[in-house]
This record gives sequence, structure tokens and C-alpha cells, in this order.
Amino acid sequence: MSKEPIHTDAAPAAIGPYSQAVRAGDFVYVSGQIPLDPATGSLVEGGMEDQVVRVFENLKAIAAAAGGGLDDAVRLAVYLTDLSHFALVNDVMARYLDEPYPSRAAVQVSALPKVAAVEMDAVLYLPRRG
Repeated sequence: MSKEPIHTDAAPAAIGPYSQAVRAGDFVYVSGQIPLDPATGSLVEGGMEDQVVRVFENLKAIAAAAGGGLDDAVRLAVYLTDLSHFALVNDVMARYLDEPYPSRAAVQVSALPKVAAVEMDAVLYLPRRG
């Protein structure tokens, strides 16, 4: 099975030796996204909701570059530096995804790159057509 890297300028460039996403067969594995503004490469300003929204926008842009959308997500992982933001993540997630929702894990971590408060990665199911 071949691997195909996915890239878009509508999401932040990778900050290390990895791809924004990789297609392997009918699945697209989206790398962890933190709330970086793709235009500046800096963390978005504002509160926690702004950070969560930016992460979903980054995931959405990468899903689109792969030929799909967030509703193609079958797995979502959420990493928070403070689990007290769990309900907020749920509220924002409901704006971006419809049922059936993807499976999900949410964990508290001690730190994230660039001192972000949230990071998410996803697995999309995107069967090739034709």
C-alpha cells in the first residue's frame, strides 16, 4: 500500500519532520493540530474557545485538501492541558460535526508544543471513488 502526503496552505505548516496528513488506502491520518494561525504561524489570540475553533478550522482545511470533510472523521483525539475545558470542546465540536460522531479520546497532558492549551488529531475514512 502506498502512502500519499496531504498538504494545504490553508492549515499551518508542519513544525517538524512530519506531514500535515497521510493517506493510506481509504484512510487519511491527520497529524495533531494546535491553534496556529496558518497565515502567521503563531498561536491565535483570544481565549480557549478561539483556540479550539482554530484547531477545528485547521483540521477542516486538511480534510478538505484530502478531498473530504470533518464528517468523514471516524476517530478524533483531543489533548488538553486542563480538562476543565472539556465541555467547551464538546460545544465547539458540535458546531463542526454531525451525528454519527467519530469515536474520540480526550486526555489531559502536562504540556503541548508552543505552549498551546489544546491539540487534536483525526482519522478520516475517505474511500477512493472510481
